[in-house]
Amino acid sequence: MNPEASVVDNVIDTVSAVFMVVGALMSLAAAVGLLRFPDLLSRMHAATKPQVLGLFLLLAAIGLQLRSWWVWPVLLVAWIFQLLTVPVSAHMVGRAGYRTKHLHRELLSSDELEAVVQKAAQSARDEASDGGRRD
Repeated sequence: MNPEASVVDNVIDTVSAVFMVVGALMSLAAAVGLLRFPDLLSRMHAATKPQVLGLFLLLAAIGLQLRSWWVWPVLLVAWIFQLLTVPVSAHMVGRAGYRTKHLHRELLSSDELEAVVQKAAQSARDEASDGGRRD
């Protein structure tokens, strides 16, 4: 047995163990945030930010443990899909929660969406009063 290969294996095992523990803790933090935060927007933040990093670390640990080049593209695709879908779904949930008033306005530091929603509501009222006619 080659002693240098044993040292490299030990380093890879240590790095992957650290990645697994930190990734699991990030995912646990996301779960705790979902349970403990008071409103939709802060829960949404807790569900997206640490969860994506936790998944990345866990996938990297899997790639290191398997020690095979073919698994890295598969893991990269899985992480990219997660990276692309999480912000979009969080945006849609946030918009839906805002429109249905499922948030605490007193917790907002600024409300940049209020003007857009009021303009859309006014436009809808104007269109309804015209009977849907356009000149």
